[in-house]
Amino acid sequence: MRKKGKFRLFLTSFLLFFLLVLPVAAWAVTYYHVVPGDSLWHIARRFGTTVSEIMAANNLTGDLIYPGQTLAVPDGAPSTAPDYGPLKEQIENYLAGQPGTYGVYFKDLISGQSFGINADLPLPAASTVKLPAVLFINYLVDQGRLDWQDKLTYQSDLHYQGGSGILQFGVKDGDRYTLRTLTTLSITVSDNIAYNMLRHFVGKETLAQFMRQLGGQTVFPNGQNLSTARDMATYVQAALDFSQASPDGRRLLDDMANGIYNEGIPAQIPAGITVAHKEGFIWGSPGDVGVVFGSRPFIVTVLSQGVDDPDRGFANIATVAKMMYDYQEGLARQQ
Repeated sequence: MRKKGKFRLFLTSFLLFFLLVLPVAAWAVTYYHVVPGDSLWHIARRFGTTVSEIMAANNLTGDLIYPGQTLAVPDGAPSTAPDYGPLKEQIENYLAGQPGTYGVYFKDLISGQSFGINADLPLPAASTVKLPAVLFINYLVDQGRLDWQDKLTYQSDLHYQGGSGILQFGVKDGDRYTLRTLTTLSITVSDNIAYNMLRHFVGKETLAQFMRQLGGQTVFPNGQNLSTARDMATYVQAALDFSQASPDGRRLLDDMANGIYNEGIPAQIPAGITVAHKEGFIWGSPGDVGVVFGSRPFIVTVLSQGVDDPDRGFANIATVAKMMYDYQEGLARQQ
């Protein structure tokens, strides 16, 4: 009888272990809170799982996720955070041998790690400021406060500016353009008149408030068009976040990926890799800000001043972006 009792106790213990412990091990999950810039692909790569497994675990029928959402990630085991010290040192050493001053910011979109070089130094933003301005219009349309077919009227005394863009060659006082047209021209051909019309429409201070709400710290100081590499990365991240939430945001990224000026970030990135970016230039200060969608996507922003040779300046930006791309691809191959 005692043998039977021992056997039953053993059997009961075994069944309890099988029913209670093994399912927990088999269905182990990590609960992950989605942050701005995340996508299912990024999360799957970070935790060594697949998009389909995450979708199945959360009963998702599509790949749209939003900041603040909690996801169950099957067999979650975050990979070791990369060491970006060598990359930062490589870029610092390279720029130390180049004329002028550069502000640089990098952010890995998988781990969220980042670093900066002169990242908080105020530098001329030039036309990179058109990105947060156009993003603001996108926000207002998405909120229903504006419509893409709303039209603005051109006034030469308020809006005319030479330099980049096509409107300058044919626009006349009284001409009217839709918000869709003006935002597209501001990004794809960096049209100064289109940007001026949008900025005057919303108001410079209202635009500044929006930029501060996104996290910008250096916003039109003393009325000057200055920013920092860190702030510009904040605006790029905001554009990425918006693309996750709105079709208009995805269109904005598409415009950024199909502009006519590509001397900076994309210049040395291999063909076939999407680069959504916005260049800017005033004399002595080439700049470019955007995101490179390689095997391990990343944000890169570079502003500058005291660069007398614009071709050399944009080439330096391209070299810095390529250093980042090569480092990221090396990390991706190790996974």
